Amino acid sequence: MFESTRNTRSMLGLVLNFFEVTFHASVRKVRKNHGNAILAIALSVVQSLLFIAAFYFMFSLLGGRTIAIRGNYLLYLMSGIFIYLTHIQTLRQVMGAEGPTSDMMQHAPMNTLVSITSSAMSVLYTQFVALLCILLMIHTLIEPVEIHYWPGALGMFVLSWFSGVVLGIIFMALKIWFPDVIGILSMVYIRANMIFSGKMFVANAMPAMMLPVFTWNPLFHIIDQARGHIFVNYIPHNTNWEYPFYISLVFLLFGMMLEHYTRQHASASWGAKR
Repeated sequence: MFESTRNTRSMLGLVLNFFEVTFHASVRKVRKNHGNAILAIALSVVQSLLFIAAFYFMFSLLGGRTIAIRGNYLLYLMSGIFIYLTHIQTLRQVMGAEGPTSDMMQHAPMNTLVSITSSAMSVLYTQFVALLCILLMIHTLIEPVEIHYWPGALGMFVLSWFSGVVLGIIFMALKIWFPDVIGILSMVYIRANMIFSGKMFVANAMPAMMLPVFTWNPLFHIIDQARGHIFVNYIPHNTNWEYPFYISLVFLLFGMMLEHYTRQHASASWGAKR
């Protein structure tokens, strides 16, 4: 009489339950910075606007507008800044997601896959809404926005998010083993991408001897390919989308294997001395 009855679920029920838990966890992530979800998105819009304004005035003072692609100059800035911000913020959120030793894992429906997915989806949602809001403001207040091939530009935006998710998983899995070292490496990677992401340069206009310094970075390829889809007058010759896509798939496989190994061996007592 004291035996617990087995609660069997179909595969569809498990999938729906996973999406439900992920949805609620994503909402929690979005509202984490502010109790009001609308204000949380507004903060993301303001942050992006500040980045665009800072680079606009910096380029205007230093004469950087001469190396820009012929067309809408604000779109040129946004193509680099927004993809960079999406990639970096996704990496930070996934890296800081609840791991196997977190108190949130004590709740039965919660697991590390839900934590990673909700962190990634919250960034994608806020950045996509912020992108639409800024494009609407530029289109209505400054000048009409014309995108040569918007499906390709949107694909590069999603690819920058996906590559940030992949690197975030790797950093998240390694952070439990080497917290100080991974904290330093992630900071170095974020700072290095301020330059090596290529958001301030045009790949076609760079000297051949300088290209190897930048072409190792998948984000450099994504930004340059996005500009090729946005501007009708720009055709990328030194970058491609296949390199960041396939290397992200390889890193995803490595990151999931590493996360699984960490989850199997993690202990809550590791952080006791910290």
